[in-house]
Amino acid sequence: MAVPWLCLLAGGFFGRGTRVVTVTVKRHVRALRRRPVQVLHPQEEKKEEVKQPKPSSTKWRVYTPRNSAGGEEQASARSQSLRYDKAVPGDRRLAKVVTIAKSRKFREQHGKVLLEGRRLICDALEAGAMLQTLFFSTVDRLNELPNEKLKGVNLIKVKFEDIQLWSDLVTAQGIIGIFSRPDHTKMSYPVTQQKNSLPLSLICDNIRDPGNLGTILRSAAGAGCNKVLLTKGCVDAWEPKVLRAGMGAHFRIPVITSLEWEVIPNYLSASTRVCVADNCNLHMAQPAKLASTRASDYGWVSCHLERMGKRQLSYDSSSDEEEESDDEETERSSKVSFPELSVHTYCENWAQPPVAIVIGGETHGLSVESLQLAESSGGTRLLIPVVPGVDSLNSAMAASILLFEGRRQLQQKVTFSQRCS
Repeated sequence: MAVPWLCLLAGGFFGRGTRVVTVTVKRHVRALRRRPVQVLHPQEEKKEEVKQPKPSSTKWRVYTPRNSAGGEEQASARSQSLRYDKAVPGDRRLAKVVTIAKSRKFREQHGKVLLEGRRLICDALEAGAMLQTLFFSTVDRLNELPNEKLKGVNLIKVKFEDIQLWSDLVTAQGIIGIFSRPDHTKMSYPVTQQKNSLPLSLICDNIRDPGNLGTILRSAAGAGCNKVLLTKGCVDAWEPKVLRAGMGAHFRIPVITSLEWEVIPNYLSASTRVCVADNCNLHMAQPAKLASTRASDYGWVSCHLERMGKRQLSYDSSSDEEEESDDEETERSSKVSFPELSVHTYCENWAQPPVAIVIGGETHGLSVESLQLAESSGGTRLLIPVVPGVDSLNSAMAASILLFEGRRQLQQKVTFSQRCS
């Protein structure tokens, strides 16, 4: 609306002949531009003040394996997606890994073994071992494993620092699996390994060093042994150090553990000839086929037999009698009778199929039961000559020499029989 007094004021001020401009004030325009205020009731205001908690992150993550192809293959890959859990600090499942790795009693009671690294885990899965829990640091580690073997497995993603803390390796591989203790009767060993196996068995007696046992198992798999028997007194074959040294040999040939000597013949055929490894040097001064009943002539086995003879003497003597002198003990221990076995060098013709080799530890040596088994089967003592001044070879090295020499002799016999036929 126009204001009249403003027009008069303009006419008097400017005088006649001056053009008057009419100013129109629109007071309602600014009010229309303002947003209307929302009126809330008191109850509604209280509801707005309460902050709703944020939805918690889901516990399970979905992992879809990589697939470079498209279309139906991608759809099938998505249908095979795996769920994994992300561990939090203080998770009790993490402490279980260390327990399995360090406690042989826990492994045997609960039937668990711990495998670390992609290659070892893949070998176990291909052989039919049952994977229960898998710890991994990145999803890329899962891409390295067969997806079809991970169904139903408890997958847990952890920090690499935690795996580095558990691992005994200098550089951890970022993946650790907990398996059920493998049963050799339910394992499916590689077909190539079975085709190239020979009637050659290995018996480990008192092998206490994990690195030696793992190396022995690896050599046995390479030489084509059909089985490896471990007596009570050997180190646990499923200890992490043995598994790493074995490089997958546990899943290529049957490894039967914790056997008493009474049941070992049950795992051998009735015609198997048992030979024991020795490091004596009798062949240098005497004929090859020589029988000896002296403990000092049995190389690795001598210390064990002499200790056994002394324990027997101390057990038979009464407590009120005076201790015998060292000369008397030595005289009595020399009267202890041992099985009579002939001596052959490792390069002679001793591998008559089927054959089994007994290798003893460097500290405790062979047991008397191994000599008795060799004697009952018509076996012999195998000698690896060494230069004077060297007591013996490493047990793993000696086993490798004998196994591959036995393989050479057995293959020659097979080739000769094929030519004759």
